[in-house]
Amino acid sequence: MSITAEAVKRLREATGAGIMDCKKALEESNGDFDKAVEILRKRGHKMAAARQERTAKEGAVFAATKKTLGHLLLLACETDFVARNADFQAFGKALVQSALEKDIRSKDELTNLGVNGLSFSDKIAELTARIGEKIEVAEWGRLEGEYVTAYIHLGGRIGVLVALKGIGNLDENTLHEVGQNIAMQVAALRPISVSRQTVPPDILEKEKEIAREQARAEGKPENILEKIAIGKLEKFFKEAVLLEQEYFKDSQKTVAQYLKSVSPTLEVHGFLRFQVGGK
Repeated sequence: MSITAEAVKRLREATGAGIMDCKKALEESNGDFDKAVEILRKRGHKMAAARQERTAKEGAVFAATKKTLGHLLLLACETDFVARNADFQAFGKALVQSALEKDIRSKDELTNLGVNGLSFSDKIAELTARIGEKIEVAEWGRLEGEYVTAYIHLGGRIGVLVALKGIGNLDENTLHEVGQNIAMQVAALRPISVSRQTVPPDILEKEKEIAREQARAEGKPENILEKIAIGKLEKFFKEAVLLEQEYFKDSQKTVAQYLKSVSPTLEVHGFLRFQVGGK
């Protein structure tokens, strides 16, 4: 049967697929619009599968929060151009909002979420067919606290969640300001933990081993290498531990001192930081 330009236009507007793909789908379905949509969707799944071997190094970070809970998502794609695509952006925002509303507890649960009336896999397939790139969830996380806030930096290249505790009677405006300040600190200075007590033991041992080897190369006696290594950890803590970092808005204070200047009970309960392309 003859496929009209109007039918192709309608299908293209509904699916975002290319003109020739829409025309072929309509021909295969004998002009049945719904069947043509299904054909394109199936092709989208095939396209998604075919792209699994590609590397998705670009993307964007999305966040969704309510007062005591936040979810953070890094949605990956192949190019920065697609990361700025309106459909890609809309999907990321809808997906992280759905994760918040359902309060999922694992990355695997993302695949069970519905997004704008479609299953997760169908939506990925639809986007893949429309955009033409591999799309995948690179990272996901959730954070709880007495107050949780999100900060998105550089148009989605970096995203941070911060959870506060010991908030007492602090008002919403103050909590938001403090949360944003701490989140910007995390975005810019990339701490690995909140306190020195929460630094993973393997990282501490690695830093000590580096310090011992440096001291050994300088000819220091073996019996004092451990003492030297412990001493060098102090510098590491000031660089890598959030509470001991120099506060970016006031170099005369540490982050811990900034928090105490707001309220003696205020603390950072935890944080998450995702960055496109890794740390």
